[in-house]
Amino acid sequence: MQKSKIQEETEYMEFIKTALDGVVIIEPRVFFDSRGYFFESFSKREFDKAVMPVEFVQDNESKSVYGVARGLHFQRMPYSQSKLVRCVRGAVLDVVVDLRHGSPTFGQHEAVELTEENHRMLFIPRGFAHGFSVLSDEAVFQYKCDNYYHPESEGGISIGDTSLGIDWRIPQDSLILSEKDLHHPTLAEAPVDFRYGENLYMTD
Repeated sequence: MQKSKIQEETEYMEFIKTALDGVVIIEPRVFFDSRGYFFESFSKREFDKAVMPVEFVQDNESKSVYGVARGLHFQRMPYSQSKLVRCVRGAVLDVVVDLRHGSPTFGQHEAVELTEENHRMLFIPRGFAHGFSVLSDEAVFQYKCDNYYHPESEGGISIGDTSLGIDWRIPQDSLILSEKDLHHPTLAEAPVDFRYGENLYMTD
């Protein structure tokens, strides 16, 4: 993953554009002293200004061991979700795939390493699938969502879909997937209802 130009810098954060329109890397400014460190992990005022206005309504956390891959997940309309994700312990490879039919980057992905050392966060807007693989012995992963979980609208893309060209950085014989994630369809087979140019936030 190569950094695109910085979208905006504030006193406490850098907002960095990626090759996928709307997907943004957030790098907080970390202040160290003899006691440890401090950083501002979220500011709605700065986020709304630099990225887009989002009303997060649910926070989730997962713990996983090395080799676990979760994804690629999304929720179909009208319950699509934006997510703001970070790794607070260990290291993960976080992956986002553009699912918006008609998008110039449809089917393309962005992969960003999120670790407890780099404190990076990644914003995933509606219309994208999300997943991650665990690169450390264990990882604790947190994410904010702007829509509640609706099991009836669950969708998924197989992490083994070779058309996506994703290197999960885990040997095939070390991958650990849930039973559900083992049976997701490929992107070509998946019922995806996102359209590029449509306002995916109209249901709010």
